[in-house]
Amino acid sequence: MTGTWWWPFVMILVAGWLATDVWRWLGVFAGGKLREDGELLIWVRCVATALVAGVISKLILFPQGVLAETPLWLRLAATGFGFAAFFASRQRVFVGVLAAEAFLLCGWLAFDRLGW
Repeated sequence: MTGTWWWPFVMILVAGWLATDVWRWLGVFAGGKLREDGELLIWVRCVATALVAGVISKLILFPQGVLAETPLWLRLAATGFGFAAFFASRQRVFVGVLAAEAFLLCGWLAFDRLGW
């Protein structure tokens, strides 16, 4: 069994590929026939947005690990700062996320060093 140390990694790669690639190919085949303003795609966008909002809310309100050491006001302030940066940068998601992370990291370092 010592010669097959790589087998779990192969299984992870194959299972991860199969689990995601099938849906990608189905999306490619079905995507050409769907209208962008159709009810199905509008519903899919709404569900995807709700899932992202749920994950973000969970990270802010019920954090795990090191994030749980930061105060709620700092997490909320970082969210507001990232949201403002998102709009100030003409709705560039990367800028909003990066600004919120930088704000949270700087606030966390100040909180940790100054003992707020």
